[in-house]
Amino acid sequence: MGAFDEIKNAVNDHGDQVKDAIDKVGDVIDDKTDGKFADKVDQAQDFLKDQVDKA
Repeated sequence: MGAFDEIKNAVNDHGDQVKDAIDKVGDVIDDKTDGKFADKVDQAQDFLKDQVDKA
């Protein structure tokens, strides 16, 4: 089993936790930038969550 398979299995086992972490990181970025890039952060969060769902 390769490293990517291990990561994929971890994401599958803890998908909800990964999505929560994505939200928290996005909130920190929004706070640090005063929401200046909120639309881009939201796009990135949506993309990453979609990738988690595909894993």
